[in-house]
Amino acid sequence: MRIRDAFGGLALIGLGVICSASTFFPRDAAALDAKTLDKNATPVEAFRFGFNAYKQGDKTAAVEALTYAAEKGHAAAQWKLGRMYAEGDGLAKDDMKAFELFSEVADAHADDNPNAASARFVSNAFVALGRYYRDGIPNSAVTPDFGRARQMFSYAASYFGDSDAQLNLARMFYEGQGGERDPRQAVRWAKLAANKGNVGAQALLGHMLFEGEGVSREPVIGLMFLTVARDRSQPLDPWIQEMQEQAFSLATETERRTALAMADDWLNKNVKAGP
Repeated sequence: MRIRDAFGGLALIGLGVICSASTFFPRDAAALDAKTLDKNATPVEAFRFGFNAYKQGDKTAAVEALTYAAEKGHAAAQWKLGRMYAEGDGLAKDDMKAFELFSEVADAHADDNPNAASARFVSNAFVALGRYYRDGIPNSAVTPDFGRARQMFSYAASYFGDSDAQLNLARMFYEGQGGERDPRQAVRWAKLAANKGNVGAQALLGHMLFEGEGVSREPVIGLMFLTVARDRSQPLDPWIQEMQEQAFSLATETERRTALAMADDWLNKNVKAGP
């Protein structure tokens, strides 16, 4: 199985599997009791109203309020509205509108404090833009541009430490997209993301360690990461299971036993034990 084929499902990571806005904002900032938005509401109030309406399932009211706040330059509203356009969530899917909204967030907030609560949605906007530049938007002026995509991923990966950006950057280095193929850099970025628990990065890092690409071959550690990724992967990620099974079939019995024990230990410490 070629790694290029295995990564077909990676487009789902991020654009299809994004943390909800509640991750980024305190609960006491999410609600307004009113049923309709005050026409004199501030952008912050409009965002809170829209976010609360979204959580309650009233996406029509959410879109109206978020659009108002976004037009006033409220970054969180721009990001959330962009996600809704990207996913066709509550309104017609429109990647160009999503692209424009993410661009506004990135342009205005690229230098925000990377430790601020807002950093996660700002970095996510960069990741979304990276994917749009990598894949292009059909019937638009946004055509595939690997160099620009790599710039977007690189900024979010380095400045914000975004694990999805680090994975995507690792993938581009591995594939040679937007520049020379560089397995060493692929390992570097995949390791950073894998250490943060990014499932796709754990699979990529495990594969490279098992094969000895860009790094000294470590089949046990590689199989351990692949096994952890397999156990944590979603049903839409069959490539991870296939990659793990391939490595498992090539490993020795000793390597298998050791890797499985290490994977179980990692899962017990990081997942099964819970908060």
